[in-house]
Amino acid sequence: MFALIDCNNFYVSCERVFNPKLNKKPVVVLSNNDGCAISRSNEAKALGIPMGAPAFKYENIFKENDVEVFSSNFPLYGDMSSRVMNILSKFTPNIEIYSIDEAFLKFEGFENYDLESYCQEIKHMVLKWTGIPISVGIASTKALAKVANRIAKKFPSQTKGVYLINSEEKRINALKWLKIQDVWGIGFRHAERLKNIKVNTAYNFISLEDGWVRKNMSVVGLRLKKELEGKSVLNLEEHRSPKKAIATTRSFEGTITDYEKIKERILTFAVCCAEKLRAQNTNCNSVYVFVRSNKFQKNKTQYRNGILVTIPFSTNSNMVIGKHAIEGLKKIFKKGIHYKKAGTVVMGLDSSNNHQLNLFENEDPRHKYLMKTIDFIQKKEGQNKIKLASQDLRRRWKMKQEKLSPNYTCRLSEIIKVK
Repeated sequence: MFALIDCNNFYVSCERVFNPKLNKKPVVVLSNNDGCAISRSNEAKALGIPMGAPAFKYENIFKENDVEVFSSNFPLYGDMSSRVMNILSKFTPNIEIYSIDEAFLKFEGFENYDLESYCQEIKHMVLKWTGIPISVGIASTKALAKVANRIAKKFPSQTKGVYLINSEEKRINALKWLKIQDVWGIGFRHAERLKNIKVNTAYNFISLEDGWVRKNMSVVGLRLKKELEGKSVLNLEEHRSPKKAIATTRSFEGTITDYEKIKERILTFAVCCAEKLRAQNTNCNSVYVFVRSNKFQKNKTQYRNGILVTIPFSTNSNMVIGKHAIEGLKKIFKKGIHYKKAGTVVMGLDSSNNHQLNLFENEDPRHKYLMKTIDFIQKKEGQNKIKLASQDLRRRWKMKQEKLSPNYTCRLSEIIKVK
């Protein structure tokens, strides 16, 4: 049997742990640069505030309804997530951390356990030890555990936050209740295509022929169908592979028209990507650079463009990746545009310990030792202590976070004080 553990309104719940006055009040957490809503309390959802709501459009609604609004505090959320996952691992060694607020558990050898009661114990311990409320869905497959979790979350008073699909009747009723667009793994386009052929629920989906599903939704769709039929074909991914691409993108506080300022930002983003590469012990062999104007300023010229620049050898050097990122920027930059967003994405990742060498051109071997030294100093003395000469030495990139809560658990100067 599998269980899906999902933290309820996770970012909002993290804020409430350290500020109980927020309980039973509408609360919204915003994305980077205070852009749009990425977590909402149930009270905020009841006001009709949708996921992804642009903050500037809903500002009046926030004020009229006394909605508490917070900037995203990812160091705090990451630390709270780690605490929750550590507790879950005490109940079974078979765990897959699926996202910052979700985890799959696999119960092998639990045949004589009352799993519903066992998961109520998990729910109670997580709430008691961290203050984070969770919902638990239990079923014979991962996809059905997702369905069970949705039911547990949708009907908290009847399920007490835990729902077990342990019979054919429960499975059929759950699939008839679940809308096709809410099925795990079915995106918007597939949902629209399925609705066009009158497949409106998960039950309608499993009634389709295997051949049609495989032809139109590939083997991934067929696996999902088997999972919903109660046949387990997806196992836990206990060791997740390194990322296939790493991006650093930012929206600017205002708009930028000057090439030198955009160049400095692109170089800084490239350096940030290189640091992330070294942190997971990988190299890249290409970098994608993009720039965008402000789509909300309709009275100004709109422009967006990007370019993929191939690096002749595999690298994670700040200088090499930065140099090629700037080469790409030169080709796509246009004068007179008011740029609002830019970014770099490093791609074609491979292991730093085992990568393909180029017969004619390879990286200066001194870069490896230089980067290692820079990382050591940055870790000891703090970030941004060493920069490339082309970076602005006086400027430190800071996101717009006007409503940021303290880092209660991960910064000593902001630790909560009990009087």
